[in-house]
Amino acid sequence: MLSRIVGGVRPGLALTIKSPWTLANYTRPFATVGGNTSRVPPTPPRTRATAISHDRATFTIRDGPVFSGKSFGAAANISGEAVFTTSLVGYPESLTDPSYRGQILVFTQPLIGNYGIPSAARDENGLLRHFESPNLQAAGVVVADVAEQYSHWTAVKSLGDWCAEEGVPAVSGVDTRAIVTYLREQGSSLARITIGEEYDADQDEAFVDPEQINLVRKVSTKAPFHVSSGTGDFHVAVVDCGVKENILRSLVSRGASVTAFPYDYPIHKVAHHFDGVFISNGPGDPTHCQDTVYHLRRLMESSQIPIMGICLGHQLLALAAGARTIKLKYGNRAHNIPALDLTTGRCHITSQNHGYAVETSSLPSDWKEYFINLNDSSNEGIVHTSRPIFGTQFHPEARGGPLDSSYLFDTYLESVSRYKKSQAIFQPERENRPSPLLVDLLAKERVGVVPTTGMENLMRMGEAGEEAARAARAA
Repeated sequence: MLSRIVGGVRPGLALTIKSPWTLANYTRPFATVGGNTSRVPPTPPRTRATAISHDRATFTIRDGPVFSGKSFGAAANISGEAVFTTSLVGYPESLTDPSYRGQILVFTQPLIGNYGIPSAARDENGLLRHFESPNLQAAGVVVADVAEQYSHWTAVKSLGDWCAEEGVPAVSGVDTRAIVTYLREQGSSLARITIGEEYDADQDEAFVDPEQINLVRKVSTKAPFHVSSGTGDFHVAVVDCGVKENILRSLVSRGASVTAFPYDYPIHKVAHHFDGVFISNGPGDPTHCQDTVYHLRRLMESSQIPIMGICLGHQLLALAAGARTIKLKYGNRAHNIPALDLTTGRCHITSQNHGYAVETSSLPSDWKEYFINLNDSSNEGIVHTSRPIFGTQFHPEARGGPLDSSYLFDTYLESVSRYKKSQAIFQPERENRPSPLLVDLLAKERVGVVPTTGMENLMRMGEAGEEAARAARAA
């Protein structure tokens, strides 16, 4: 069925959609695409919510220091990888970024929460205005000081209330300077947040290492979904490894309708129905996504279609090309990191959130380095020497800013336009515009993605979604 997304339904084709998405959930009496169908998914039950806790809280780094503070979020004990961000603003966007799945996020900005948390309002394309995904993605939050009283015209609740509703523990009153100093010297480390209990060294063995888990599987849609654009006629396939809402917005607002596929979907089998392929950001170790790498390699061998990757998508693109990735000591997570464009000599201030990077020396001869990090000289982008394929480690679509490099979406869609025109010459009958019927049938939001409740429950929570996804692909 999915191979017919743009071309309509074959006569006599029996259309069956099995759990977790069903025909009853998504059909309407008539198939109509007037602009974009409103993306207002049903509100999931808040089974993770707890009353806001103000108990004693302990932040423990494995084989490292222990910090005592005060809870201001959910009454829940979790473990994960402790990382830090130097971003001054944009905490709602950061905390809902799927790339932070399984991580305890430490903010270096001394005061967090002063402008509260905005509503889950959606824009004209049905995309979340203020968040990068429907739920808080980080496993835990650590700050020096939290603003319990907030002030902003978009705010509807406090940071603490939001964390409690989402079942995410949060700690304030700790020395984040000491935490960050330790993480910079020792590297990103496993850590725990314990609410209302004294630290017990015997619990050290309970630390869960997210490096051993395929986190992308947890945040990727379990079935295709579609976002229509009312301003253009491009159609881009997105490999959803944990795509941010503003990546979708950056494509849709430039005239590209988007159909997003699960991270391990054989994209090379349907790419000929699209004008471009895009590989999204996502969490964790890229080497866990071997199916994605294989499918991308097959795609590049069999098609001249334009491809762009961001963050994890950039790393997967490099692996598919034959390069290697490495884990950085403590990663790059900030809104003010300088990246040098090696093709123009211009420096861009970029937003970043990653713990892995492409090893430049391993790039094949038909690829070259595109951007480099001026802080640590790590790779920030790669580009094919003769084909319209490139990736960036940083986020050109950054919410919370900066937008210095947002032009890269224009660069990508210019190559999409050229490809579409060239295909029209050789295949005049080719039509890649989305089929109205299947656009109506497809979901308009991520399917089957389970919210986080900390690393201890991460594997158990994803089992149902994974089984449903396997059943759907086997059908």
